[in-house]
Amino acid sequence: MKLVERLIDRRTDIKLLTAVNGSLGIELAKSSLPDVILMDINLPGISGIYALKVLRGDAATAHIPVVALSANAMSRDIEVGRQLGFFRYLTKPIVVEEFMSTLDLALKLNKP
Repeated sequence: MKLVERLIDRRTDIKLLTAVNGSLGIELAKSSLPDVILMDINLPGISGIYALKVLRGDAATAHIPVVALSANAMSRDIEVGRQLGFFRYLTKPIVVEEFMSTLDLALKLNKP
């Protein structure tokens, strides 16, 4: 999370909101309706996969692009993540250029 915070701090056009677990992340997403959600797969409490299902099941958050961030880097993990509905599935360690271009693309796609 520290690296993501530092990368987002470079951008004056983005405000980062963080949650310490999946349940709080879902509540934060529902209350703030962000343009993009960055989701760790291995969250405390509930998994990022479950959190994605909850967000996709709510009409208010179903349209928000969700980018998975995970240490699970096997090609099967990535494919399953995409099939589940993640906008992109990025693996750790984060490749800065890939992360930033994914973020830019997600932001562009979610603008009316």
